[in-house]
Amino acid sequence: MDKMRMESVDMTTKNIEKIGALFPNCITETKGENGKLKKAINFELLKQMLSEDVLDGDEAYEFTWVGKKSAIVEANKPIRKTLRPCKEESVNWDTTENLYIEGDNLEVLKLLQKSYLNKVKMIYIDPPYNTGNDFIYDDKFEMNSEKYAFEVGEYNEQGNRMFRNTDSNGRFHSDWCSMIYARLMLARNLLADNGLIFISIDDNEHSNLKEICDELFGKQCFLACFVWKRRSSSQLDKSKCSTDHEYVLAYKGKDFSTLRGTDKDYKGYSNPDNDPRGAWTTGDLTVGMTGDMRPNQYYDLVDPKTGKVYKPNFNRVWSYIPETMDQLIADNRIVFPEDTSKRPMKKRFASELDSETNPFSTWMGNIGMNTEGTKQMYDLFGKTFFSYTKPISLIKALILQATDENSIILDFFSGSATTAHAVMQLNAEDGGKRKFIMVQLPEPCDEKSEAFKAGYKNICEIGKERIRRAGEKIKEENPLTTQNLDIGFRVLKLADSNMNDVYYGVNEYNQGMLSMLESNIKPDRTDLDLLFGCLLEWGLPLSLPYSSGTIEGYTVHNYNAGDLIACFDENVPDSVIKAIAKSQPLRAVFRDSSFANSPSKINVGEIFKMLAPDTRVKVI
Repeated sequence: MDKMRMESVDMTTKNIEKIGALFPNCITETKGENGKLKKAINFELLKQMLSEDVLDGDEAYEFTWVGKKSAIVEANKPIRKTLRPCKEESVNWDTTENLYIEGDNLEVLKLLQKSYLNKVKMIYIDPPYNTGNDFIYDDKFEMNSEKYAFEVGEYNEQGNRMFRNTDSNGRFHSDWCSMIYARLMLARNLLADNGLIFISIDDNEHSNLKEICDELFGKQCFLACFVWKRRSSSQLDKSKCSTDHEYVLAYKGKDFSTLRGTDKDYKGYSNPDNDPRGAWTTGDLTVGMTGDMRPNQYYDLVDPKTGKVYKPNFNRVWSYIPETMDQLIADNRIVFPEDTSKRPMKKRFASELDSETNPFSTWMGNIGMNTEGTKQMYDLFGKTFFSYTKPISLIKALILQATDENSIILDFFSGSATTAHAVMQLNAEDGGKRKFIMVQLPEPCDEKSEAFKAGYKNICEIGKERIRRAGEKIKEENPLTTQNLDIGFRVLKLADSNMNDVYYGVNEYNQGMLSMLESNIKPDRTDLDLLFGCLLEWGLPLSLPYSSGTIEGYTVHNYNAGDLIACFDENVPDSVIKAIAKSQPLRAVFRDSSFANSPSKINVGEIFKMLAPDTRVKVI
């Protein structure tokens, strides 16, 4: 039986394997930190393999900053952490397919690499905007706590790394770029090939974010830069401008085809002249060219029925040459107004439209503004906790363009959980079964804030409570159509590994330490903790149904009807092992201490070979 690693995917090793498959001559060996040989890449040879010319010199077109290489290394580095279930803070734990994960999103994204690889149809994030006042994540994991506290100045009791990135910091933009780069590296792996990622941003880092996304997702995958009008009232800044907009950058997976667009509005169509081609509306009959540029389209247009003459505009000539215009008039496609100072228009028939939808405009002026988002929070809590909450209508509009009715939607800067609220609201409206995964660092609320005064110690507490209240409100307002609406969520919290750490060399052990070695699992961990650790290790989704029962008094957990069966009790007898094997699960897992000795462990392997040869068996 194999031993479970209980750590996140080593992305560096995976990437080396991929490159080795394409360029085996570029793989070499080097000594690791433990002195053992390991695979590495000869980068100079790889660069030459990818160029038709002889390379000498270091100049190249690239976007870089101080700390970029460290961000790449940090994103690829495996961690020994886990996600611990928290049933008491969850809603409808047994039946829900939604997740709320508390913890540093960089580490959470690492843990989700196996379970959600290429499975997320839409990612939406609203990261810190780097205004000079926002806290951002500082990923200096190699420092000890004392050095970190000295250099950064603040971190919370959970050890989450946050600092205020002021514009006086010499690495003001570099620190932000490193923070977002590492997280988008990992998010890219989770995005489905036919998926979309949307990122809200303002002017402070828009250009840098665009460069980063071009590099990570590919320039060819850039879809659009949407402009969202966030407020209606003016607010002057130092430049005497009122910045009333933000951006939403959109990048697509390699197999994404098109946006769905918006439904066409036929309110302006009618048929006053009983045209046999049906309802019509009018469209412009001019083009933005001057008479000098298009002299053959600069002419007087005459209504053949009345003889009235319509003069052209020198700066905006007719769309057609005289011969084509005469044909359109003969075909009853030109509408002449009574007033010759007005322009004739062209008929556009509803029956000739090539699509039932209009293009999805990059100008999102018809979407709700920040005031709408603030009001939605006030309606739920009776208080305003955040100044710039995104409106539900913004997220809903994006979800409609990017997802189908069963998609997974990820937000790893979930804040007040607007994305979760939008998913539930949209599911209530169209009967969809979209699932959300929210990830949020438990940032402490300022003791002077309204949120803290209302009893919320951190942002996660607000986010979870919003989902609870929003779900109940949606069901109350739509009792007939929301009977099967999933308004629940499983709460998982980032934590250190379930396994005991061993820091001592052979010569450092003594008799008093033997009690620590009786179990390789930390004493405060439950069966549920171990089960979810195994799900991460094996790459199973974290929202599937499961059950537990007993066989001869031993507790057995069955995840998703046989995807995984686990028993974490001590000294499990052969009769129980045989009962588990006879159900022929895809995977089975036991504790190392589930077996009295090595022969017993070997015997388990033989039982499965005989009764369930296709089952993969591991121990923790």
